[in-house]
Amino acid sequence: MSKNRFTTRQLATAGIIAAVYTVMSMCASVFGIAYGPIQCRFSEALTVLPFFLPEAIPGLFVGCLVTNLMSTVGPLDIIFGSLATLIAAIWTRKMPNKWLAPLPPVICNALIIGAMIAWYEVGFTGAFWASFAFNAFTVGLGEAIACYVLGLLLLQVLSRSSLLRDRKA
Repeated sequence: MSKNRFTTRQLATAGIIAAVYTVMSMCASVFGIAYGPIQCRFSEALTVLPFFLPEAIPGLFVGCLVTNLMSTVGPLDIIFGSLATLIAAIWTRKMPNKWLAPLPPVICNALIIGAMIAWYEVGFTGAFWASFAFNAFTVGLGEAIACYVLGLLLLQVLSRSSLLRDRKA
């Protein structure tokens, strides 16, 4: 990737990642686990892709944004859910090894989505911190399953690909 521009191939890759993220999220939605305090989006396994592919950052952001347009939380999830994914993707790109690559999405989603759901459920009342703790735990757990199980498996497979082996700077 050049310093300031994406190639046509990278833009196409970003678009494919966005589409795959959205479709995978819709599959999780069928099972009722894509939104809410207890969630495990299969698509979150893709959040490790920036470790190898910088073009995955905008792809994940757009895919999450499109997915969150259908969220039960509405504008809050569209804004904060999408930003959580963007922050996690940028941070994942900076991870020194593939074993740490799943950590940023887990932390970002646990904290940002946990707080968003708590605010949505109880506002900034006395119950906020208890609700935040519960939601941060459950969202973080679902994210850890998606990222550390499926995501690490994905990184293992991709690290064997001759096309991606040398992509990590």
